[in-house]
Amino acid sequence: MAKLSVKAPLGAEHEESLRGRTQQTFFPATQEENYTYPDSVEVNFKKRAEFDAAPMTATQINERIRALMAEGNGHIVVHNPMAKHGIGVGLLNKLRLEFRGSLGYFGCGLLDGPYVTISGRVGWSCAENMLAGVIVIEKNAGSTFGAALRGGDLVCKGDVGARMAIDQKGGTIIVGGRCGSFCGFMMQRGRMIILGDTGNNLGDSMYDGTIYVGGKIGSLGVDAVPGELTEVEAAWLKRKLDTYGLKAPNGVENLKKIVAGRQLWNYDKLEPTEKKIAL
Repeated sequence: MAKLSVKAPLGAEHEESLRGRTQQTFFPATQEENYTYPDSVEVNFKKRAEFDAAPMTATQINERIRALMAEGNGHIVVHNPMAKHGIGVGLLNKLRLEFRGSLGYFGCGLLDGPYVTISGRVGWSCAENMLAGVIVIEKNAGSTFGAALRGGDLVCKGDVGARMAIDQKGGTIIVGGRCGSFCGFMMQRGRMIILGDTGNNLGDSMYDGTIYVGGKIGSLGVDAVPGELTEVEAAWLKRKLDTYGLKAPNGVENLKKIVAGRQLWNYDKLEPTEKKIAL
């Protein structure tokens, strides 16, 4: 197996083993200082602050959250977000953040670290490009939920719209209810657990990753195929669902597993006209 010496972010040297199309990067634990952002702040999770967001704009709400973090508050409660768009985005710090109400479009995107709870609903594209952390939504979510998710746990205890996990690159998405069509479209990595029914074209054109379904599947998309659930996976699924107080309808051992058939990997073997259509 070939090994390539590459330059890691922040100048860290490491070796990267390449196995087929899989790339894994490992950093020494001694480089702990490289895992925090230059502008991150120290917060005390026992120090709590809250404010009413009803009369505020989305920009003012985000600025207020950051100001409270800078004061060392590790637990922030936002009342009455009133479904405003773009709230709670770009937070790159450890934080306990509660929204008492619903969020609009693009809520909590680009997160890296916070633990977020939302008592209401969320609009389109919640948690887009989230790197790490946890988001738990008590009610329903709109379309493109968890688009391009890279890490962390994204949980919706209700129903979710279409195109959930489009281009997912890592992390875990859990849905307590149903989901719409084309969920998992072009999924690349990560896991998706859907405890209810799904729409049509589940996992269409997925490159890799795993989807688990507890209800009925409307139809599978291109190159999405059934897989075999192992005992190790069943144990992991039970632990993960227990963490958020969720249960599979007929037990985790009866969840349907969907994986990539891997017939769409080698675009370079296509003729030019076929490649143009595929891309």
